[in-house]
Order: sequence, then C-alpha cells, then structure tokens
Amino acid sequence: MHEYMSRVRVWGLTCPGFREEISRARRWTHDVLTGHPQADDVALIVSELGTNALLHTASGTDVGVFHVALALSNHVIAISVTDAGNADTAPTITYANEDALRGRGLDMIRTLAHGVTIHNNGQGHTVTAELLTARFTGCAW
Repeated sequence: MHEYMSRVRVWGLTCPGFREEISRARRWTHDVLTGHPQADDVALIVSELGTNALLHTASGTDVGVFHVALALSNHVIAISVTDAGNADTAPTITYANEDALRGRGLDMIRTLAHGVTIHNNGQGHTVTAELLTARFTGCAW
C-alpha cells in the first residue's frame, strides 16, 4: 500500500430525538472504538454534539432524529453529528465567561480535537471533529 493511503472504516447511527439516545450514541461509540486510547474523548464529543442537536434543533422534537457518523483511519478519527435543522442560529464556537451556565461545549470539543468544522447542508448542520490517531502521532494502538 502506498504510504499516503490508508484504509478508512466508516460507521453510522441514526437516533430518535429523545434524551436517552445520547447515552446509546455514547455506548455505540465506545463499542466501535473498543480498546482505542481516544475512545473516551470521541464518546464525549458524540455526547456533546448529540445533546446540542436535541436542545437547539428540530432533532429534539417527537419526530426528530440526529445522525452520527464515525470514520476511522490509521491517521484520523472523524466524528460527525448531523441535526434536523430549524435552528435560529448556526452552531458556533464561543468563549463563555466563567459565570456562564452554557456555551462551552463546542469550545471544549475544539480543545479535544485537532479540527472542528461546521457545515450547513440546507436542512440542518453537520458538526465534524477530527482527532489525530495514536498511530499518526507515533504511538501504537
């Protein structure tokens, strides 16, 4: 295999818009990444992005859903959550002051991840966090 190529594995999960689905998405993430040293960080990201989808978009309605996608290569773990739209604003990374009760989630994800992107797909938003894998940083997994 060429040194710049890697085998990418991709998983997906669609969750109904109920709060208990956040814990299911987190467990699913741990199951996919069993034994991976970054599994806890990725599960935390899934939990935060899924919660944001439920709280701030139509994903949190009785007929809403959110989609989780996880892609794993030798170099990167990419985790994406797509919401059902109808939000008044787009997700943005903010820097909340110390007294704020909300607004730290995407900043926390930005701290854990090597990159965060936000895409508007016309019907909702997809937030993707990318983490360099241990293999890429020189450690064995």
